[in-house]
Amino acid sequence: MAKNPEMGENSGSVAYNRFLLLVAGMGGLLYGIDIGIIDPALGYLGKTISMTEENKSVIVAAVLGGSMFASVIAGFFADLLGRKLMMLISAVMFVASVAIIFTSQTYVPLLLGRILQGMSGGVIAVVVPLYLAESLRANNRGKGTSIFQFMLTFGIVLAAFIGDYYTKTAESAIELAKGNEEAIVAASDHAWRGMFLAVIYPGILFLIGAFFITESPRWLYRKGRKDQARTAMLRSRTPAEAEAELAELETSLAHEHSKPKITLVESFGEIFTQRKYVVPFIIACVILGCNQATGINSILGFMTTILQQAGLAAEAASQSGLWIKILNCVMTVVAVMLVDKKGRKFLLKLGTGGIIASLLAGSAVFYSFESKRVDVAEKVRTMIVGDSLQVDLATADLGKIVEPGQPMQLSILYAYGKKQAMAVGISNDPKTSTISISLPAGDKENAGRPLEIVRAKAGPVPTARTGMLVAACLAVFIAFFSIGPGVCVWLALSELMPTRIRSVGMGAALLINQGVSTGIAAFFLPIVGNHGYSAMFGFWAACTVVYFITAAFFLPETKGRTLEEIEDHFAGKKSI
Repeated sequence: MAKNPEMGENSGSVAYNRFLLLVAGMGGLLYGIDIGIIDPALGYLGKTISMTEENKSVIVAAVLGGSMFASVIAGFFADLLGRKLMMLISAVMFVASVAIIFTSQTYVPLLLGRILQGMSGGVIAVVVPLYLAESLRANNRGKGTSIFQFMLTFGIVLAAFIGDYYTKTAESAIELAKGNEEAIVAASDHAWRGMFLAVIYPGILFLIGAFFITESPRWLYRKGRKDQARTAMLRSRTPAEAEAELAELETSLAHEHSKPKITLVESFGEIFTQRKYVVPFIIACVILGCNQATGINSILGFMTTILQQAGLAAEAASQSGLWIKILNCVMTVVAVMLVDKKGRKFLLKLGTGGIIASLLAGSAVFYSFESKRVDVAEKVRTMIVGDSLQVDLATADLGKIVEPGQPMQLSILYAYGKKQAMAVGISNDPKTSTISISLPAGDKENAGRPLEIVRAKAGPVPTARTGMLVAACLAVFIAFFSIGPGVCVWLALSELMPTRIRSVGMGAALLINQGVSTGIAAFFLPIVGNHGYSAMFGFWAACTVVYFITAAFFLPETKGRTLEEIEDHFAGKKSI
C-alpha cells in the first residue's frame, strides 16, 4: 500500500531506489576489480610473458591510463548519448577487455586489454557518480555515492579472494613440479588467466542490470523530454518531491537558457573566466589530484610487493594484504553511515590527517633499514660466468655490509633481453643463501641474450617485525582513506560542479585524478628501486598535506544540499 505522498517514499520507489543502488554498486564493483586484480596476477604474468620492470609497472598503470583517457570523453558522450547508454557501453567494454586479456599470448595484446579495462573503469568513474547525483534525492545522495565506493572496495577484496584461490592452486602445482620449468610456467599461466576470467561475471551482471534502470531525470529534462523526466523521477520520489525538484530545475534551466549555447571549447573558457565555475572546478581538481597522490592505487596494486620488501614472507604478505583490503570494505561501511551525518568536510579532514600520520610512520620504518643498503652491482657483475650467476652469500666478497653475526640480504634485478626478474638471497636462510641465475631452457624468445645486472643492493635483512609494522601502517592508511577521501572524493566530483559545466568539469577533473594515479603507478617500481620505499611514502605524505589544507580551509560543506543550492553558493547568492 502506498504511503501519503507528503509522508515519504512509497513501496515502489523504495524498491526502485534499492535496485538503482545495486546496479550503480555493480559499477563500483567493476572499477574495484579493475584496480585489484593485477596485484595477485602480476607475479605469474612475469613468469609466462617476457616483461621488464618498467613493463610490469606499465601493466599496473595501464588500467589507470585507460581510465584517464576515457574520463576526458566520458562526460561529453554522457551529455550526448545519456547516462544510461554510457553505463551499458562501459559494461560491454569491460567484458571485451577480459576476453582480450584472457587470450593474450604476448605483452602488447595484454597491454591493450588492460587499457580497455581501464577505459571501462574511466567511463564508470564519471558516469555512475554523475547518474547517482542526478537521480537520487538530496538526503540520500551521500549514501548512494558511498555505496558506490563500498562496492569499489568490495571489488578489490573480491579480486584479492580470487587471487588468493588461484595463488594457492598455482603454488601447490609449482611445488609438485619440483623444478620442472614447463610445469611451473603452465601453472603460472593457468593462475593469471583464471584470475582475469573469473571477473567477467560481475561485468555481465552490470550489463544486464543497466538495461532496467531509467535514464537520469535531469538529463531527460535538459533534453526537453519533460514527461519522461517526470516519469523517471516519480520512480524514486513522491509526487510532491518530484514536482518540487522539477520546478527548481526549471528555474535553473531557464536562467541557463537565457545565455547563448556554447561549444565544448567555450565551456572550458567559461570554467576559467567565471568565479562561480572556476572556484568549484579548482577545488575539485585539487581534491581529485591529491586523492591519487596519497598513493592509494599504487598501494593497492603493489601491496603484496610492499609487504614482502618490508620483511614479510610471501604467504604472510598475501594474507596481510587480504585482511587490509577487507578492512577497506569495513571502514567504507562506517563511512556510509557517517557521510550524511558528519558531512564531507569533517570526514575529509579526519581522513587526510590519519593518512599523513600513517605514511610518515611507514616511511620511517622503511628508512630504518633502507638507509643501510649498499650498491654492489659492479661486484656482482664480476661474478658472472657464461651468462649465468651463482652467489654464495656465506663466502662472497661484497665488502663490509653488516656487522659480524648479523644476517645480510642481497637483492639483484637482472635481465635477459626483455625479460627482467628479481632474485633475493638471505645469508642465514638455507633456501636462499645461494643465489643462482640462468636463463630457463624453455625461454626461446630470449635465448642467446646476455645476462645483465640492472641493479644489486645489499644490506640488513628486514625482519618480520618491520614487515608487521609496515602492515600496521598500511592498515591505518586504508582505514582513514576509506572513511574520508575514499567516499567523499566521488561526492566532491559530482556535487561541486555547477550544472552548466558538470559533465565537462567532471571529465577534466577526473583526467587529473587518473593522470596523477597513472604516473605514480607507471614509475613506482623504478622509483622505489632507485630511491627506496621511504622516499615514496614521504612524497605521498607531502601531497596529502596539500589535501588536508584544501579540505580544511577551502571546501564548503555540501551535506543535505541540492545541486542547485550548491551552485548558488559558488555564485555568491547563498551561503551554505
